Amino acid sequence: MNKPQPVNLQLTSMKFPATAIISILHRASGVILFFLIPFILWALAVSLKSAAGFQQLHAFLTTPVMKFILWGSLSALVYHFVAGLRHLLMDFGFAEGKQSGKVSAVITMSIAVIIIAVLGVLIW
Repeated sequence: MNKPQPVNLQLTSMKFPATAIISILHRASGVILFFLIPFILWALAVSLKSAAGFQQLHAFLTTPVMKFILWGSLSALVYHFVAGLRHLLMDFGFAEGKQSGKVSAVITMSIAVIIIAVLGVLIW
């Protein structure tokens, strides 16, 4: 009675729609931000402890590796914020259709990429 159904577990062979990619990246950026909370709290504590602590943190964050990590962290924050705005607008009833969802996904990704590129220029 049960027909054997084909199972495709190779994610690289699947074509995801733009809306799915935006949603998956929104969740991934949220996880990244969650794991950054301890570092952010540590940096805040060090910077507020004393002027010397602030100078040490500044020197630490201006190394090339830390600039790259900082840019990645801010990129996750910016993307999560922009995609979150898209989700909020969808909760209010805007861009809920199939075609408008695709358009809003492309607009969301475009805005996020532009802001992330500007951040990269400002940090470097």
